[in-house]
Amino acid sequence: MTQQGHPLAYRGDIDGLRAIAVLSVVLYHFGIPLRGGFTGVDVFFVISGFLIGGILWREYTEWGSIRLGAFYVRRFRRLAPAFFAMLAVTGALGWVLLLPFEFREFGKSAIAATVYLSNVLFWKQTGYFDVAAHDKPLLHTWSLAVEEQFYIFLPLLIVALSRSRRAVIWALVLTWAASLAACVWFTPTHPSSTFYLFPFRAWELLTGVLLAIWGLSRGTDWRGWKPLTWLGLGLVLASVLAIPAGPLFPGLLAIIPVLGTALLLANANNTGTVNRLLTLPAMRFFGLISYSLYLWHWPVYTLSTYLRDGYAYPAEAVVWMALSVGLAYLSWRFVEQPVRRARLPGWAVVLGTFAASSAALAGGAYLYVNNGVAQRFGPEARVHIDASADFLQDFSRCYIADTLPLDGLEVCPIGPEGAPRVLVWGDSHVRAFKEGLDMAAHEAGVPGIILWRAGCAPLFDLRKVESAATPAQDNDCRQANVQIKQSFGRLTSIDTVLLIGRWGYYAEGRGTGLDEGNTIKLFPTARPEKVGEPQVEVMTEAAEATVAQFERYFANIYVLRQPPEVPLYDSRRAAREAAHRGLPLAARATIEPEVTRNALISRAARSEAPWRDLVQAGRVRWLDPWPYFCGREDCGAVHDGVGQYFDNNHVTNRAALRVREVFAPVFGAVPEATQTGASDG
Repeated sequence: MTQQGHPLAYRGDIDGLRAIAVLSVVLYHFGIPLRGGFTGVDVFFVISGFLIGGILWREYTEWGSIRLGAFYVRRFRRLAPAFFAMLAVTGALGWVLLLPFEFREFGKSAIAATVYLSNVLFWKQTGYFDVAAHDKPLLHTWSLAVEEQFYIFLPLLIVALSRSRRAVIWALVLTWAASLAACVWFTPTHPSSTFYLFPFRAWELLTGVLLAIWGLSRGTDWRGWKPLTWLGLGLVLASVLAIPAGPLFPGLLAIIPVLGTALLLANANNTGTVNRLLTLPAMRFFGLISYSLYLWHWPVYTLSTYLRDGYAYPAEAVVWMALSVGLAYLSWRFVEQPVRRARLPGWAVVLGTFAASSAALAGGAYLYVNNGVAQRFGPEARVHIDASADFLQDFSRCYIADTLPLDGLEVCPIGPEGAPRVLVWGDSHVRAFKEGLDMAAHEAGVPGIILWRAGCAPLFDLRKVESAATPAQDNDCRQANVQIKQSFGRLTSIDTVLLIGRWGYYAEGRGTGLDEGNTIKLFPTARPEKVGEPQVEVMTEAAEATVAQFERYFANIYVLRQPPEVPLYDSRRAAREAAHRGLPLAARATIEPEVTRNALISRAARSEAPWRDLVQAGRVRWLDPWPYFCGREDCGAVHDGVGQYFDNNHVTNRAALRVREVFAPVFGAVPEATQTGASDG
């Protein structure tokens, strides 16, 4: 994304190539249907390698070494001013717009971007309930970090091997080959690593470096063969239009834009049609502002969609793109150019960069240490902000079992130390209730263990296909449940089992309200499938089989009634709406923190049908948390001014602790008379 110095005379075609790269990325991010617009970053990588490699190789050839100090002063002068201007403005807007947990993460990413490690940070941020990519205003700095790591690697390698020209070239060639091989080899199994990390991207930059060395060694004028410019342009455009995003990239697919860019760099400095296209005034304009446009477009996109909750009309994206171009021009005209033209001594450039970096690090640390400064917002927003931050449970006691019968499964002890007497098995709703379960177990003095897996029904003789899971995760669910089924004969200390799950999701086959797009299909494994069979019947059969298996080993079987879903609630979106209320262009409020009982009865009845006969027969004991979340007519996500839900179906830690007495019968702390019968809502 950077414009470098010039190893040879200025080439307008390179600015045109930069224009293709940056416009591809910008249009892709703003939703214009360019399937592979993200490959513009790969084009930038090759250009940067070509220009920086040319600068360093020419200096090495003339002087036998490289003046590292002068090189880094040029880099600071070129890159730092626009970056820190973007960071300051984005931080100021973030103070107004971003919720605390998002602003805390902004602070962390500001630190990482300032020290050239944001690619590593974003590579590591791939967890459950992580902040979505479009809520990370500095996500685009990952590619800048890759380039900056390249600026450290390349000159130091040349200096280290400067006594032997042959050694430098061989080191570059071998590094290029190793990086390419690693990228191709590991992309299918570690796509996030190969996408973000420098060792797997180095070959793209080194392609440009080796091309520059080859050309300078031959004294080429880069006019080349005109038909190859058409091939190069075709490969670049094919990449932008056709390469799919996903786990197959970069890998072999990245070779296409890299090769196309290399062909254009090697052959397009001529009077052919491709050169004339690349040197059109509009193309050169976007090439000149490409660094600033790359810097500014992503914060504009993330913050505008954040404020607007997406774009109401496709034309709205055009307005925000135009704003990005305007900011990029201002940044180029009044930040980049003045600093580049100013006759500043090297020490002044270094001192200015150090001061700006120190300020960025201090600001990022302040935001992170103060958890995003929640006091920026009023009490209405704080209720939902607190709920959005109240979904991190203490899993410090959890471990991956390495002995039978639970080897390979995550086991989470609850209650006091000792042989477990209670098994709690479920999906992510177990995670949500974990703190309440642990407290109830401690209060009763009864040790237990938790087994949980997100989106995995705690039922036997099933397999699932879920939209929010990969085929491997679906298979892991089935295998884990089979292993749990086979473990009971060895779990001799356990006499009580509790099942917790999002029963409505499994019975209906989809979420509700805000997560209605999440779907899950259940299939029996103990018999052939029946065409058109209602999913609730498959679940009913699995519930019967599961209870029958439990009855062979455990004296007490409990099932938690699923807490009421609040279909149109999400704590993060509710907090955002409350925080943005009154701001210009803020999205219309759509969150509803309350729902009537009547609206829930039908779905609740279907989700509880698989358990009703088992409860009435006395084979299962039913625990009902609804009275804690519902009044006579309504159920709500807020109780006494405290948020009770993280999203529309997961409760917060505070809610789990508040309702923990529901679990008391499981741990034998209160008489069984307090248990309730199955309800229809």
